[in-house]
Amino acid sequence: MHRQPLLYLLAAFHPASEYESRIRDTMTRFIHEHHNCFMRELLIGHITGSAWVVNKTLDKTLLTHHRKLDKWLQLGGHCDGDNDVLRVALREAVEESGVYDIVPFSHDIFDLDIHEIPERRTASGIEPAHLHYDVRFMLIADDAAPLAITAESKDLQWVSLDDVARLTQEESMLRMVAKTRHSNRHLH
Repeated sequence: MHRQPLLYLLAAFHPASEYESRIRDTMTRFIHEHHNCFMRELLIGHITGSAWVVNKTLDKTLLTHHRKLDKWLQLGGHCDGDNDVLRVALREAVEESGVYDIVPFSHDIFDLDIHEIPERRTASGIEPAHLHYDVRFMLIADDAAPLAITAESKDLQWVSLDDVARLTQEESMLRMVAKTRHSNRHLH
């Protein structure tokens, strides 16, 4: 039963493309097959919660230069057993930015992505390559709020949607930029 809330959210998700439809279906199968899908101890992969944090005018996003992956990414992280993936995204956004006044743009899923995390050495040994089944929510924050860079980041900054492509060519990041622009058009 603990997986049911996320399965409901996935069923309500409206894919914008055939690719997103396949990602949703793959993620749904993964959740059905793995009762421990919210635990990072599931070494083949696990559900993660991401925060696509945008400002109130939807023309900037808050990105972190991730220390371990050495890439500009949205905020987010492991569920560690929490089946409320929106709560995970909100928690990670606060922890990774130092901004406390962050609210959901919507309680619906904004984007889905499945991506591989490379093998890496940890204090306890080798962490094998695995998949992150990433559930992403659009969150709103004040772009004037002070930011606090954590040990997980090399940098943290508000980036104009027009400039995201200069920092990353990750297809999923560019897809979220396009979705944000689409959301902005519907607000005005």
